Amino acid sequence: MRPIRLGLAAALLLIAGGPAAAWEAPPAKPPGKPQRIVSLNLCADELLLRLVGPERLAAVTWLARDPRASSVATLAARVPVNHGTAEEILPLNPDLIVAGRYTTRVAVGLLTRLDAPLLELDVPQSVAGVAEQIRGLARAVGEPERGEALVAALLSRLDALPPTAPGPRPTAVVLRPNGFVAGSGSLVDELLARAGLENMADRLPLGSQGALPLEAIILGGADVLIVDAAPDAPPSLAGALLHHPALKALKRQVRTVSLPSRLWTCPGPQIAEAAERLAAAREAVP
Repeated sequence: MRPIRLGLAAALLLIAGGPAAAWEAPPAKPPGKPQRIVSLNLCADELLLRLVGPERLAAVTWLARDPRASSVATLAARVPVNHGTAEEILPLNPDLIVAGRYTTRVAVGLLTRLDAPLLELDVPQSVAGVAEQIRGLARAVGEPERGEALVAALLSRLDALPPTAPGPRPTAVVLRPNGFVAGSGSLVDELLARAGLENMADRLPLGSQGALPLEAIILGGADVLIVDAAPDAPPSLAGALLHHPALKALKRQVRTVSLPSRLWTCPGPQIAEAAERLAAAREAVP
């Protein structure tokens, strides 16, 4: 993978919509482990910091340093941050840029025009997909053994979850800001199943994710309410529903678990802890 070498004037010309011919790619270098990796996505931050460490990262996103959102905030404190703009990325001369499929699309579009060494991560919807993404990124950064170790540790913890007792399983609903719930075919759905819980949203035609009115959540008859939010998150319209009086009343009637968003917002090794907390909640149901 070749690094980007782009003068500031040429970069600004391209950002302003100038011709791509304003920059000529340097001669290709011999292949090797990338040494100046830039991440444009929180989920990429978390995997990269586990796979290569701070010393090979030229920048991660600013979110990586926020312990409410990130499971690697301490490591991220040792790496410069970016805010997902091409103006920040180009001067870093990266030899690998890792982005998300649905984030920083303006920067990704420009970097694609420049034929930059870009890798885009998708959003896995299963544990198998998470494992494959870890392995794929590990190969891209030249650390396949480290990737296999992360996958093995993840699967080992999931396999060690307490067995589910025979009979009906407790019903759970995962409530996210704006009333979104995790439906069938999602990674969260699989984690609930592995923890011995039945996803209430599976009964509804929501797909992998959808919004439910508060009334449906309250009348759904869930045994466990899982609130997907950081307790110290700043106030927001999206999170206002989580503090609705009716929902507070429901919390007094059913087993309620507040699961930090950093444990399963991103599909990485940290989902093992999310599953363990879900299993503990299931065992606490009368």
